[in-house]
Amino acid sequence: MAQVLVRDLSQETVDQLKARAAHNGRSLEAELRIILERAGRTDLYVAREHAARIRAAMAGREHTESADLLAEDRTR
Repeated sequence: MAQVLVRDLSQETVDQLKARAAHNGRSLEAELRIILERAGRTDLYVAREHAARIRAAMAGREHTESADLLAEDRTR
């Protein structure tokens, strides 16, 4: 496994990360590992792939114009 050293974080940032870790019942190291792993997996390519899957699933369906829905809602 690789190791990463992050220098010069503000004390406020460290305190916020410690609070987040405590809230989630994890150590600071475990919380940082999760944050970094999620950030490393999330990229524009993944988001575009997800959007393409949604578009494919919705293909051929009839959709209501959002402006019509808003206008209808305002008359309530």
